[in-house]
Order: sequence, then C-alpha cells, then structure tokens
Amino acid sequence: MRYFAAVAEQISVTRAAQLLHVSQPALSRQIRDLEEELGVDLLERYPNSIALTEAGKVFLAECKVILRRVEDAVEKVRRKSPSHRSILRIGFAATPAVEILKQAMRVFHKQHPSIQIELKDLSSNGIVRGVRDLKLDLGITIGVAPQSFEGLAMKELGSYGVTVAFPKEHRFAKLKQVPLAEVAKEGLITFTKSEHPEAHSAIRKILSGFTEEPNIVMECDGISSLFAAVESGKGVAIGFETMAKLAGSRLNFRPVLPAPPRLPVVVIYDQAKLSSAGTDFLATLAAVKLKSLRPAAGLLIV
Repeated sequence: MRYFAAVAEQISVTRAAQLLHVSQPALSRQIRDLEEELGVDLLERYPNSIALTEAGKVFLAECKVILRRVEDAVEKVRRKSPSHRSILRIGFAATPAVEILKQAMRVFHKQHPSIQIELKDLSSNGIVRGVRDLKLDLGITIGVAPQSFEGLAMKELGSYGVTVAFPKEHRFAKLKQVPLAEVAKEGLITFTKSEHPEAHSAIRKILSGFTEEPNIVMECDGISSLFAAVESGKGVAIGFETMAKLAGSRLNFRPVLPAPPRLPVVVIYDQAKLSSAGTDFLATLAAVKLKSLRPAAGLLIV
C-alpha cells in the first residue's frame, strides 16, 4: 500500500521509485502484483504517463487512512519507551507566530515532555513548501491568501491589528495613531515578494484607498534585516502589531487610522499525514487564548 500511495501521489513511477529508494522495475512489479491480488486496474498506463483509475482513486483514499493509522500505532507504541523522544517539526513566520507559539510551547511541554520540538523560522513560501514536502508537521503563518494553501488543511488561530514601524526620529513619533494617507506617502520596506507574496498583497489591500501603487523602496529576506533597514531610515514598515515585541526599543510603532481589517494567523498541515504529535499540538493551539489574538475575521486576499 505504501508503494502504491507513493506512485499515486507522485503520478509517476520514476519519481516514486526515487522517493522510496527502490528500482523502477521493482516498483512497477509491486504495483502489478497488487492489481492482480485485488483483481482491478489501479492505474491507467500511457506511453509517457500514468493516471489513477476510479478504483485507484478509491483505493488511494483508503490507503491514506490505513497508513496514517499504522503510523499512529507505531508512534503510540514508541511513546511507551522511556528512551523514545518524538520530534515535532514546526515552521513559523516570526511576526504572526511569536506570541501564540511561545504560549503553546509552554503548555505543550508540560503535557508532553517526551516530545522534542524543532522550530524553523521561514518565509511564507518556505513554510508551505516544508508542509507539502513533509519536512514540517505544522506551519504557522499569515493567512491573507488562503488559496496558496490549496491541498493543505488550514485552521484560523485568530488575528492581529495592523501597525506601522518607523525610526525613533521619524515625523510619526509625535502621533498616537498614524493616518494611512500619511503612510502611503512614505517609502515602504517589506519582505521579498518571491518568498513572501502575501505581504505585498496585504500592503496593497491596506493602502488601496490611498495610493494606486505602494512605494516599496526595499525588500528584506527576514525580520532582522527589515528592522535594520527601518532603523537606518530607509523607510517605514507595515505589519502585525506583534512586531513591537520582536524589535524591542529599537523602533517606534503606532496603530494606523482608519484601522484596516485585522491580519489573520493560521496553522497549516497535511491532514492525511499529520503525526500524533502534530495532532496534539493542534489541540494545544486551539486551547491557548491570548488577549491580543482576537477571533479571526481578518484581511483576506482572494
């Protein structure tokens, strides 16, 4: 079943063989033997491609359920060993995840001390790739463009308000709230479009009533470089209100006016292949309540 599932998901015997580290003829023979045992064709075979038959589609769905149960059973048995430590791999975007991840990890560690957590600070696209490639169990990121998570499960965790970051000596320092019309006049610093396309989409949506095209003067590959660029006076940055917790006293932060829709925070994962540890952490995320993380009714880019 594992071999068939790999072929069906890859839609390629060659790619599946590479993934499974077996020879292509051996894998093809295994699939033929399975079809003979079941008495049905699972694959339509063409000169340069394959496709699932209707029977193959049904069998794949059942295989996923059975293989997931087997993995869960193995994990549960291993947990009974005092020496065993499960590993939970979580990818996160620092700004939206900083508060809820910290709280959830504290609770989770008390409940599941034998599970080791590996954290990876990644771009939005990096998180999606990691979850799709099963290099990550869970990903916590901004959820303004849910269509980019196609094929993955997504749960909304809540939403944060929008803030603008600027240097200490900036003209905005005298204001308690910064009009978006004034923000639109500034040069903007944001993340690289290739890895954080949703950041650019969110900025355009937020400033849509004040400028036809935001004046993006610099793109950064991470939050540290973004803070450094803002601190140097190269421009201002729009983002989650939680940016202030990461930057400390280096920069000033103000809410914007009028307040745009809040920015949603989501967790994404592969429903069919989520580990038991991942399922447990999802439950912890759902249980964690933060005052600043309000119910998700935020900005969506469709």
